Amino acid sequence: MSEPSIQGTCLCGAVQYRITGKILGFQYCHCSRCRRFTGSAHAANLFTNPDQLTWSRGADSVGSYLLDAEPPFPTAFCKGCGSSLPSMSSTGKYWVVPAGTLDDDPGLRPTRNIFWDSRAPWYEHVSDLPQHAEWPED
Repeated sequence: MSEPSIQGTCLCGAVQYRITGKILGFQYCHCSRCRRFTGSAHAANLFTNPDQLTWSRGADSVGSYLLDAEPPFPTAFCKGCGSSLPSMSSTGKYWVVPAGTLDDDPGLRPTRNIFWDSRAPWYEHVSDLPQHAEWPED
């Protein structure tokens, strides 16, 4: 039996990656760094071992930024469209994979919220808001 495999891609399609094997975890991070990097209320991140992620296409189109802070905060993005992309943790022990870039269902769901006390003051839990299948009429 082959190992599970999931694929991810940036918005413009120039960069593609594949994760093979078990995902170590899946969580929402509400820290100010993740909020600023994603432009959202929180980051939805998966974690995988260093040897489990490979670039299928466009590795030369992956840019990176290292916030010189304690602890260091590495990020990666597509140089073409700016999409967030997997980045190696500052310790080198795991990949941080933005779940929004996945093309496939990873087969697991987030298990926790971290840095909850740092959440955006305007954050409202999504299940408390009205739901629309497409653009609302108003």
